[in-house]
Amino acid sequence: MTVDTISANSVLNQLQWRYATKKFDPTRKIPDPVWNVLEQSLVLTPSSFGLQPWKFFVLTDSPVRQQLLEHSWGQTQVVEASHLVVLAIKKDFGVAEAERYIEYMAQVRNTPIEKLEGFGKMVKGFLGRSPDQFNVDDWSTRQVYIAIGQFMTTAAMLGVDACPMEGFIPDKYDEILGLSAKGYHSVLLCPAGYRAEDDKYSQLPKVRYPTEDIVEYIQ
Repeated sequence: MTVDTISANSVLNQLQWRYATKKFDPTRKIPDPVWNVLEQSLVLTPSSFGLQPWKFFVLTDSPVRQQLLEHSWGQTQVVEASHLVVLAIKKDFGVAEAERYIEYMAQVRNTPIEKLEGFGKMVKGFLGRSPDQFNVDDWSTRQVYIAIGQFMTTAAMLGVDACPMEGFIPDKYDEILGLSAKGYHSVLLCPAGYRAEDDKYSQLPKVRYPTEDIVEYIQ
């Protein structure tokens, strides 16, 4: 696989350009080829052991989004943005899901499943700990934060605006979208699209501590 690199200045410029968009232009939609890349950024997100304990539910023009507004602390991004991504964990992710992943790994890599036995034991031992030692839903939630980071960074590289959101009522989202019945629980939202020209927040300078206060090199 060949690698097409992006210049260091381009990456930094896009990271400076991005912000948590408060007001989207509802008339502007993400083109399909661009969305396909954003979708793949979610699919390609790394996770602990590669287990992917998540699912990403995408809403575009569905009228369901209007129902979600009152359960989103009144934040209009959920209805104005081109796409709304609901990032959810697989509830009670466990040994059965691990076995499914190992079987799929053997298929994709054309490897006898017997050769993955050691890896399988390690993963299942990790997941199979007692609840007083390990909360699997908390672990899965931390994995989802990796996904939203990759999604937002990819969006910035493509000139697409996004806004990470915890300000919503997950149980209501689960109910309206039917996630509980599918075994999932919503933990994060990320509207994506294009900023409105009159979003005052787009012009505000970023408030970040100096690099030397945030990054420390230990010799």
